[in-house]
Amino acid sequence: MGFGSLALAQLVGRETNAGFHYPGKAKSVIHIFLNGGMSQVDTFDPKPELTRRGGEMLPFDNLQTERKTGVALPSPFEFKQHGESGIPVSDLFPHLSKCVDKMAVIRSMHAELPSHELSLMLMNSGDQRLVRPSLGSWLNWGMGSENQNLPGFVALCPGGLPVGGTNNWRSAFLPGVYQGTLVDTSKTDPKKLIAHIQNSHLTKDEQRQQFDFLQQLNSKHLAARPGEAALEARIQSFELAYRMQAEATDAFDISQEPKPIQEMYGEGAQNRQLLMARRLVERGVRFVQLWHGKGQPWDSHNNIKDSHRTVANQCDQGLAALITDLDQRGMLDETLIVCSGEFGRTPTVELGTQGGGATLGRDHNHWGFSLWMAGGGIKGGTIYGATDEFGFKAVENPVSAHDLHATILHLLGIDHKQFTYRYAGRDFRLTDVHGNVVKDVIA
Repeated sequence: MGFGSLALAQLVGRETNAGFHYPGKAKSVIHIFLNGGMSQVDTFDPKPELTRRGGEMLPFDNLQTERKTGVALPSPFEFKQHGESGIPVSDLFPHLSKCVDKMAVIRSMHAELPSHELSLMLMNSGDQRLVRPSLGSWLNWGMGSENQNLPGFVALCPGGLPVGGTNNWRSAFLPGVYQGTLVDTSKTDPKKLIAHIQNSHLTKDEQRQQFDFLQQLNSKHLAARPGEAALEARIQSFELAYRMQAEATDAFDISQEPKPIQEMYGEGAQNRQLLMARRLVERGVRFVQLWHGKGQPWDSHNNIKDSHRTVANQCDQGLAALITDLDQRGMLDETLIVCSGEFGRTPTVELGTQGGGATLGRDHNHWGFSLWMAGGGIKGGTIYGATDEFGFKAVENPVSAHDLHATILHLLGIDHKQFTYRYAGRDFRLTDVHGNVVKDVIA
């Protein structure tokens, strides 16, 4: 079927497999994933009625979520309007709030079920149950990487895997070379970020001789098995891994940045990996996905006041720095930033697992939540959609994961309806048979 040749094209040149359907503003994507679920009513979707009715039952039956919920829980955070656009942001994000005129906030996102695993798959691959390629893999396959010495899709996560593990950046039926390459950003030594990136036993010339011999053997093995796409992709991934040795350590070495830039991003794994993301897209990496950490750090079932404050403090400075830094370098227009979780959180207090005893936390809420986007052709200073007066359900211009994916592809110059890959006798696409471009957030 020639799939291996597609992998080779991505690895050794700038040829792409899908082509562009119209001029796109964005050339790369940085997807910041606040895994666990950021609360919309505590960040970008203030609800005065929720405050007024605090401690009361809502005037309708609470929508079904993962666990039982009780009375209205007012936000413990203060909202203020910011920028010329006057977009309200809570005091969880004092740095990021200064960038609202560059951002579009979508308040009407919705998922299908209040489950981390299923909603993560939906947000990342467009299907919550079936094995489908992730968004990053689709883009890596369709657009290729502009740097033959680095992967086209890099997943950054400090300290371990998120819920769902490597399925979040899988390539599924696309050739394996297009899946995400995981980097544990909790490590500060660039040579230790990627396991075995340096050979401690052989010189570079000796490695080259050994590698050339290995590839000769692999080529003979492949010649006896024509059409084995997975085998051909694996062989080409060896070549990429060899070439990565020099450039990968350089890309992740943020100590090369001027001190003012390092200080602008701040300390900690979150802020460091945001700076790494800028360095990666600067070097031609097509899709960089940043995870907040192992498991689900934003999953605030208990004491949302302290738990959300903790995780927001870990990334607020770096998020603002990323937008500012890209803008100063003239890269923001061609770099699309998307910041989201897999769902939101309930405006009502979560009850204890036995049905009693409020936790002062919020349950998962797939009915309505917020995310923000910036750069890459996004219309800054924009609010799109709305939830009900309590922030429970998307009621105005609801946006699905398919709509989000269609919009991302559109900003890259790709028509999601024509972006297909033939597998098992049918044409597949990221958005399946769904998806509408959210034109109101596009400049």
